[in-house]
Amino acid sequence: MTKTSPAKTNSGRFFEDYTVGDVLHHAVPRTVSGGERALYHALYPARHALYSSDEFARRSGLPKSPIDDLAAFHLVFGKTVPDVSLNAVANLGYAEGRWLLPVYEGDTLRAESEVIGIKQNSNGKTGVVWVRTRGINQRDESVLEYVRWVMLRKSDVDAPAPSPVIPELNKVLSVDQLVIPQGLDFSNYDFAQAGELHRWGDYAVGEKIDHVDGVTIEEAEHMLATRLWQNTAKVHFDTTARPDGSRLIYGGHVISMARALSFNGLANAQMIVGLNGGAHANPCTSGMTVRAWSEVLDKAETSAPGVGAIRLRLVATAGGEPFSLKGEDGKYLPNVLLDLDYWVLMPL
Repeated sequence: MTKTSPAKTNSGRFFEDYTVGDVLHHAVPRTVSGGERALYHALYPARHALYSSDEFARRSGLPKSPIDDLAAFHLVFGKTVPDVSLNAVANLGYAEGRWLLPVYEGDTLRAESEVIGIKQNSNGKTGVVWVRTRGINQRDESVLEYVRWVMLRKSDVDAPAPSPVIPELNKVLSVDQLVIPQGLDFSNYDFAQAGELHRWGDYAVGEKIDHVDGVTIEEAEHMLATRLWQNTAKVHFDTTARPDGSRLIYGGHVISMARALSFNGLANAQMIVGLNGGAHANPCTSGMTVRAWSEVLDKAETSAPGVGAIRLRLVATAGGEPFSLKGEDGKYLPNVLLDLDYWVLMPL
């Protein structure tokens, strides 16, 4: 006699499975090793000195070199995918992101998210869910937090639409909301080792920087990245999950590639501490050549010795002229892949 039992596999949540106030405790905790840094630097041309050299980090007041800020972000983000975006159509945006503590080799990170918003789309087949996610270390300290919103399919198109709840989010973090790592001191900053002489005072609000270099996205590296960060969203792995039969390049892969390309012109923009907002403007697929440009949006001094904060817009493109972002209709140009607004720390 054949016995039946409840399904033991996880097909992921759909739009109708979320309720505002839900708290999602994500599996599986992960202990950070030197492998994360090595693989991150192999996937991207990442060269910022603070994340490359223990000696440079110690000279800057830290106990040793942390893992890259975006590596920590990807690690936490990946934990959320099975519970938040496994059945996503697209990840739509970010807000109120803050890096609260550096992450070092040996730290163990876990993640949890709270559903803070929900709204069904007019087509009745999809909806948008907002979550606030925290990455937490082995001492129960929050190392980073951010809000993101994602478009999800409905499993049952006849399921009733929930009452919409759209969270009010800060468009820009103020400087006093940024957390400067304890002990950070750029008073004895070594510009020669960092790779460029340009400091905080050399950048003007409104200035735009063409980062010149380009990198062609390969299918193999993208698949390695999604596996490294355990991002199992179907649109990244399964060619049957998209109508055109292509894999969608993980948006975090584009963010890290653009950030690495920005080294040429912003080598001293060492630590990302705030994420004001971000949009994956158009899909990225393998074979595209990614280039990047930045715009200085704001500047502020901080209480840390020798440390200034600079707010940047980082734009990743696939072709087209630099410094072109939107058309006359106000929509992103089709070659724009990423529009990211963030705060970074730089020597005065």
